[in-house]
Amino acid sequence: MEPAQDRPVFRFAPSPNGYLHLGHAFSAFENQARAEAVGGRLLLRIEDIDQTRATPELEAALIADLAWLGLRFETPYFRQSEHFGDYQAVLERLMAMGVVYPAFLTRGDVRRHVEDYERSGRLWPRDPDGAPLYPATDRERSGDERAALLASGRRHAFRLDMAAALALVEEPLFWREDTDGGMVDVEADPAAWGDVVLSRSDAPSSYHLSVVTDDAAQNVTHVVRGRDLYHATAIHRLLQTLLGLKAPVYRHHRLILGADGRKLSKSNGDTALRQLRADGSSVADILVLLGI
Repeated sequence: MEPAQDRPVFRFAPSPNGYLHLGHAFSAFENQARAEAVGGRLLLRIEDIDQTRATPELEAALIADLAWLGLRFETPYFRQSEHFGDYQAVLERLMAMGVVYPAFLTRGDVRRHVEDYERSGRLWPRDPDGAPLYPATDRERSGDERAALLASGRRHAFRLDMAAALALVEEPLFWREDTDGGMVDVEADPAAWGDVVLSRSDAPSSYHLSVVTDDAAQNVTHVVRGRDLYHATAIHRLLQTLLGLKAPVYRHHRLILGADGRKLSKSNGDTALRQLRADGSSVADILVLLGI
């Protein structure tokens, strides 16, 4: 067998802010199958940045569900809560590049801004997930105004100045997508997302910043995740390029949908694995439900 450092690296990265459902099981099995097919390593990343929702009890339940499914990961597990300093360091690197600004508008402020704009019959631009793009209000503040707001202690996030970031990128952005028909290059369009959040006052990192940082720290070579994150890969490629990080190969698999056709959600308690197990389902039953 190849030395560990030379083998492909896959990771499954759930958040312990609810119980795992069928969609998580499908993604975990996909990662395991693809790692085994190429003699790769399989890592478990506990994405517990949200310390208000992530709990030790939910993490324990998550690990128990994965063990019941027969999934095995290398130890020790990677916990994001143990790497807050790494995210801060990466954020400061981006700040030094001049591509980050403090953002003070609340969700309510943004909603009112968009409503005022759309009263004229015009449509406010939205990102690929359908959320309104962040207004230019904070990006256009003067340095003195920003400093005064920060000194006042006003709650804020840090956002990526998308236009400034793209101005530092000299070549078109692409990512490698592993499809059923083979590898393809997908053109990345991070501008479609506007000025995304990198950090909040109540969380040391956004998903976008942490996933890029963690994949590099764990030497991940293959990212296998749900189709709902396909377009967000454009943001990750931009951050990787700015930070000089190697890009993994990506594969975005099909989603497991509920009876109503929507994506399963932990917050709704959709098809929780622990409940299926309590109701008498076997692992074989789970595989049938997943169609694998």
